[in-house]
Amino acid sequence: MLRKLLQTLLAGIVAAALPACDNVLLNELKPGISTAYEVRDRMGAPAMEWKEADGSVTWEYPRTPEGIANYMLVIGPDNVLREIRQVLTEDNFAKVRPGMSREEVRRLLGKPAHEVYFELKREVVWDWKTKIESGMDGYFNVHFDVGGRVVKTSSNFVPRG
Repeated sequence: MLRKLLQTLLAGIVAAALPACDNVLLNELKPGISTAYEVRDRMGAPAMEWKEADGSVTWEYPRTPEGIANYMLVIGPDNVLREIRQVLTEDNFAKVRPGMSREEVRRLLGKPAHEVYFELKREVVWDWKTKIESGMDGYFNVHFDVGGRVVKTSSNFVPRG
């Protein structure tokens, strides 16, 4: 019982500290000035990397499952940071359309907090924590068919604990 309480407390402290750490680290990085080496030094290795047609790369830094942010950092072909984006936004959620692939959704929103398969509906649902209300966590959900294509999106709130 005490061990579970301590684990819960520690998880809460870590989750509360992550946004503060991100703000400090991201404020140290300056688009147009900071190098890819400085990004890796401060942020660590990206969870995913996409090569772009213009020679730039996009590095993904997810803060899921507990965080409400996922970052995409664009590094130019000259190894200089071009852009920092927080991608879990209402504008990006609105861009998710039926027929999109898992890869397209991942590139748009970053790594999901959870992936759950529903046998009876024969669908996979990815979710991202988006809002924290009084005693509730909000989630944006993307529903995929068995072929990995978006069928629909939804949102829900879940009581904490």
